[in-house]
Amino acid sequence: MTTDFVNDYLALGEGQRIEFKSVIRNIAELGKVACGFLNTAGGYIICGVDDRGIVSWIDTSFEAIAKLERQLHEAISPKALILVQVQVLEQKPVIVIEVPAGKDVPYAYRDVIYIRIGEMTKKADAETIRDIVMRHQIEPERWERRFSFADIEKDVDFGEVQATVSDALKVRRAFFRDMMKPSMVLEDLAVALYGRLTNAGDVLFSANPSIRLPQIRVRATRYNSDKAGDTFSDMKSFEGPLHKVFEEAYSFIVRNTPTVSRFIKGNPKRQDSPLYPEEAIREALINALAHRDYSDSSGGVAIHVFPHRLEIWNSGPLPEGITAESLTKGHISVPRNPDIAHVLYLRGYMEKAGRGSVLMIRQCSENGLPAPVWHSDRALGVTVTFRAPEVTPEVTPEVKGYYSVSREK
Repeated sequence: MTTDFVNDYLALGEGQRIEFKSVIRNIAELGKVACGFLNTAGGYIICGVDDRGIVSWIDTSFEAIAKLERQLHEAISPKALILVQVQVLEQKPVIVIEVPAGKDVPYAYRDVIYIRIGEMTKKADAETIRDIVMRHQIEPERWERRFSFADIEKDVDFGEVQATVSDALKVRRAFFRDMMKPSMVLEDLAVALYGRLTNAGDVLFSANPSIRLPQIRVRATRYNSDKAGDTFSDMKSFEGPLHKVFEEAYSFIVRNTPTVSRFIKGNPKRQDSPLYPEEAIREALINALAHRDYSDSSGGVAIHVFPHRLEIWNSGPLPEGITAESLTKGHISVPRNPDIAHVLYLRGYMEKAGRGSVLMIRQCSENGLPAPVWHSDRALGVTVTFRAPEVTPEVTPEVKGYYSVSREK
């Protein structure tokens, strides 16, 4: 395997955004590079591949990954969403560390600030640090970091807090000072400060955040034909902690789309499965909830289920530097709401930041469906559309009447 192949595989191509490490000699090497990526444009650290693109053996055990993730978490400040995953190249496992462009610059590794210049990671000098700080000061504070009017003691669903702790501990992703004190857990998750909940904390953990933030509601509609203006047979609005909203919205999609029968290559038996691949739909929905523009009080997330297509819309355009075309190839993650995204990651909902869209396309292809299509408009937001195949697969009897509605051009 060559370096060019790795670049293509990760859909990058800029040396400034890729660092190869054939072995992990010490955590400091990785921490400095990750810090440099956070302070610039993000990037990938690929461990187990040298500069020539040759794959070597590296310890990718669960314990090794958990230790690496913990050490990065403890040594980099402020806290950042850094994804550590195992991927297979040339039939050998490698560690891929994905570092998004940081939202809370400057970042430091063990109290030292690093930046990325070309293919090198260097210690930032005083002038560079001053420039980073000045640029950050003139940017408006992120909506998710502003204080909410919610009361931690009265409004927080502490069951959601404990569920998050439990999910994070199962995969050894989070590190809490005191798991028995919800206020400290919320601070460790960067969704509370000085005893006050942030907007991110309100969205994620309040029992009823829509009282203060009506834009967090998710609307879902199932139409009887392929025209949005026609009659509908099911309409719901979901509210509550984000985890609950996600699960209920996903359940709405499942019960309102048909189950189809397919013959999978190598398996002589017919397989019944949802029309749209489960993982692809979950990825699209969680992306809409994680990356939408929450600051727009008239915005939101909407689901439209038609007989021959599914649309998931969210307010806010694609992040700067991300295009509909780059989504088909993969990209470095640019989270609009990194605090919200981090909690979703801890709970196991966001596994492959920057690669999720590629997996959605692959899953649709494997199930005989057209690739999903993204449309982004600065004023209208982002819509991802899944379409049924032109040739209708065999449909199970209970949904045949709905699915067999003639396709309207």
